[in-house]
Amino acid sequence: MTTIQVLGTGCKKCVSLKENVETALRSAYIEADVQKIEDINEIVSFGVISTPALAVDGHVKIVGKVASPEEIVRLLQQ
Repeated sequence: MTTIQVLGTGCKKCVSLKENVETALRSAYIEADVQKIEDINEIVSFGVISTPALAVDGHVKIVGKVASPEEIVRLLQQ
């Protein structure tokens, strides 16, 4: 199963990204383990210095922006 990590300290944009991930998964009928990572040290361990960020199976795919549900679906279907 795919693991999706939403990296962010809890700001409005980070919350929006997590909501968009959940919307994308529902709309594309994709099952995934969605994790919200708020610990700054763990976020930095991904090499991320700008949030929100999105990682798929531990690989950072999006940094510093709130991706739309459509963008997330395209990313997951690659």
